[in-house]
Order: sequence, then structure tokens, then C-alpha cells
Amino acid sequence: MCISDSLLCDVLVVGSGASGLAAAVTAAQLGLDVIVVEKEPLLGGTSAWSGGWLWIPRNPLAIADGIAEDPEQSRVYLRHELHTDVLGPNVETFLEQGPKMVEFFQRHTEVQFFSGSKMPDFHASEGYAKGGRSVCAQPFDGRRLGPWINKLRRPLDLISPAGMGIAGGADLNHFLNARQSPSSLLYAGKRLLRHARDLLRHGRGMHLVNGNALVGRLLKSALDRNVRLLTETPVRELLRDGARVVGARVESAGRLTEIHARRGVVLACGGFPHDQQRIARLFTHAPNGTEHLSAAPKGNTGDGLRLGERVGACVASDLPHPAAWAPVSRVPREDGGFSGFPHLMERAKPGFIAVRQDGRRFVNEADSYHDYMCALFNATGPGETPTSWLICDHRAQRRYGLGWSRPFPFPTAHYIRSGYLFKAPTLTDLAHQCGIDAQQLNATVNAFNLDAERGHDPVFQRGESLYNKAQGEPLHGPNPSLGSLRDAPFYAIKLVPGSLGTFAGLKTDASARALDKQGVAIPGLFAVGNDMNSIMNGYYPSGGITLGPGMTFGYVAARVLAGGDS
Repeated sequence: MCISDSLLCDVLVVGSGASGLAAAVTAAQLGLDVIVVEKEPLLGGTSAWSGGWLWIPRNPLAIADGIAEDPEQSRVYLRHELHTDVLGPNVETFLEQGPKMVEFFQRHTEVQFFSGSKMPDFHASEGYAKGGRSVCAQPFDGRRLGPWINKLRRPLDLISPAGMGIAGGADLNHFLNARQSPSSLLYAGKRLLRHARDLLRHGRGMHLVNGNALVGRLLKSALDRNVRLLTETPVRELLRDGARVVGARVESAGRLTEIHARRGVVLACGGFPHDQQRIARLFTHAPNGTEHLSAAPKGNTGDGLRLGERVGACVASDLPHPAAWAPVSRVPREDGGFSGFPHLMERAKPGFIAVRQDGRRFVNEADSYHDYMCALFNATGPGETPTSWLICDHRAQRRYGLGWSRPFPFPTAHYIRSGYLFKAPTLTDLAHQCGIDAQQLNATVNAFNLDAERGHDPVFQRGESLYNKAQGEPLHGPNPSLGSLRDAPFYAIKLVPGSLGTFAGLKTDASARALDKQGVAIPGLFAVGNDMNSIMNGYYPSGGITLGPGMTFGYVAARVLAGGDS
């Protein structure tokens, strides 16, 4: 295959998730000529499927809400959560530059946030915050993208009914309460009507929320600044002039093109959630690389890490957790394979319980998805498969759904026929279907029910932390997260190891420059997002610790590139 032509730019960004687009928009705003290449037909990567939250301590929206915490408080929290006495320079740069990044995008671009002033950190450890460290993209009208809306990755279909994104908080609560509240019914009806109209007129929803809104806003900002966006254009190799990375050779429509980048290249390919070889090396529960289901797009196959390694960059291999773990259920596909449904919401609601095959609980179900999986790994003995079962009663399934099986008014028959959902008139029958110890399951649920009705979980303290309460049902008492399982029939689905993305990535310095094995920066090469080794050292202290640092270091890398010090 011959090289047909070449392109010239100042900055080449490889990947189109929030981190890569943040780098592209910042660089373009600072006067640089930017090209973004994306190997997939659609833009947005995992970010477009995400909740869209960024963890940014001391952000300007929190300060405007009157939350002005001492800078040392977030450092105390991170030292505890990251199990270190001293925070590294990358973490310090994040804490310093994160608020500036939010201010930059709020002031200069289409990216507008709302404050998560009531969003608590995951863990009530020393230095934690009850709120004010999170921001999320405001909803966005997709029509403002014009024809480019067709290039934006749609919300994840497994969790978005008819492709309609539903934001957390008030938006979700209106849908959950539509049968109890006339005002919520009216709200949900209007949202559904608008979505139906959008489907008829545009073929997709135009009211963008969560990560779809974040990427939509970044995409609009990139287009406004004449960033060149090339889809279906994978990078085949990086170009070098001596030790310096000066561009990349890409393929498009069967032809090779050289893109020369005067200032440098930013890798933002989304990590390695579907790279089976690297998974086999780094995930102890997946020795063949196939025993793991990621909820990230299938195209995230570790391209950025391999490109970096080929020019001498180094991938971290010593993190305690190389990925952002999440329990997933196996959703059967028409081609005979499976997709992973990430269980992020219903575990914390009243009427749910999680057990292992022995019928015993092993975790506070309302804790974070990452904590859930860490508890499952710890409870799994040598030679055992780390699996669990999420169980609920009829009332809970009809109100919240159970994974892929949607709540009322959707019927459950299809999910049962496919083998995804198990249903039985008694817990004993359900246990026999699932291969769970029936006697122990009954004992576990009976004890759980008695405590739940008193609003207390003496075994795992479910519903006591602010995070548990925030994830629960605001209208339910005496504990927002606890409810008994008494309303037959009963339902169960099997949960297996999965992830939302990966933590292990290319080692970088505090300017996001990729480092070689000796810790020396490789000239002209940067890594951000999940291609950058997580600054959280393989831990998960709060929601948004992927997108927050990702966009911050995209912003940092662009400023370094604009300054010419790359």
C-alpha cells in the first residue's frame, strides 16, 4: 500500500473522546491548527456513553454555590484514598489545573456545566466532601451540530430506551415516579413525545444529556474553531524525526496518508478495555483475556498504548486495579455473542440484594460499582469464578427494572426466554434455577428483610453513607437504600466481572508527556484520558475521576503544545 498524500497541522489528536476533544479545542482556541483522527465511524468513544461527570475539587461552580473548601481537604482525601503519604506531581497538577480547565471551557467554549453541589464522594474517609467536587455537562440541543450529529455516537442502547438519554437526579426521578405523581407523568410524557418527534424528524434523539451532551458540546466547540475531524481513519504508526514524534501515518479508504504535526501528537484512544492480550497480562481474573466484559465501545482495543510502546513509551503494570471495575450482566446478541450491561443504578435501590452462589451476601450493594467488584474479587477463593447474583422482588423489578430487563410497562417475557432473566414464584424455586444454595438464600433474605424494614443493615451498613443515600430512593423510608423482598414473583440475573474503562496506561509527566522506561519524556508525544496512566494509582475515590483528570490533562497538554515546550 503506497502513501498517497500528506497533511500538515500543529497538533494531531488520536481519538475523539472527551479528553482528546478537550486537547483539540484548547489547542485550537490558543491558535493552533488541529487535526483529530478517529478510527471508528462515530465520534465520542466511551465518553459519549458515560454519565458525563467530572471530579474537579474546588471548581468555580462549587465556589459560586458557596462551597469554598480548604485546598488541603481534597489532598487529605486523596492521600487516604490513594494509600500514599505524598501526592505525586501529576495529582498536584490536576488539583491546580482542574478548576482552571472548567473556567476555560465555561468562558470560551460551548461546554457548559452544572454543579454537583449535592454529589458526595464515594467514601466517608478523612477529607471527603458531601458535595461540590463534581460537575456535569448541561443538556445540549443536538440540532446545533447540523449534519455532524450523525457522526456523534448515540447513547448506549442497552440502557437507553429507544436511544433516549435520561439524566440522573430529577430527570430520572420523574420517570421513576410517573405512576405516582401527575407532575412527573406530565414531565415524562413531554420527554417521550419530544424524543418520538426527534426520531421521526432526525432518526435519533436531539435532547442530549450526560456524556452525550459533553461530547456534543465539545464537538460543537471543535467545529467552531475549524478543527479538522477525520473518522474511519486509524493510525498505523507514529512518525519520528530522531527521538521526536512528528506525526502519524494513517489509513483512510484503503489509502495511507502521512499527517505531519509541527508541535506534537496527543494519544487519546480510550485505553485497552477490549485488548484481550493485555487483559490476559494484567487482569488476574481473566487469564485468557476473554473472561471479562467491558461496557466500553468495542473499538477501544488499546491502539494508543501500542503506538506509544512502539516509540519507547512505557505502560504501567503495577497498579492494584488496572481497570475501573463494574459488575455487568451478559446480554445475548443476535450474532451469538454477548454485550455487557453495566449495573450502576438499581443495586442501591430498595428491594434488591446481591449474593454469591452460596446464597450469602458479600458486599454493601449500594457502594460504588468499583467497590462492588473489589468485594467480589476478595470473596472469591482460589479456583473459583468471580460471579454473583442480583435478586429483587416483583415490586422492585416493575419500578426500577433489573439490568437489561426494563421496568413497567415493558414485559419481562422476552428477557426470560433469552435466558437473561430468571423468574420464580418463590426464592427456593429461584435458587434452584440459578444454582444458588436455596436454604442459605432463604435465610439470608429473611434476615435482610427484618433489618431492612427497620432501616438498618448491621452486616454491611448499607444506606448509612451519604453516597448510599444519594444512590437510593429519596421517597423511601426509613432508609432510602433498604427495602424488603416480599412481593412475589422473584427475579435474578447473573453478574460477572466487567469494567467501564481501564486505569493502566502510558506513564506521563505532569505535562502529560509520555515517558520512556527511564522516565524521560519522549519529545512530541502526549497521552491523555485512558491512554494516560491513571493519576489515581488504580484506585477509585469518587465518580468522575476518569473524565475529570482526562479533560484536565487534555487542557494541560494543549497549553504545553501552544507554548512550544513539547
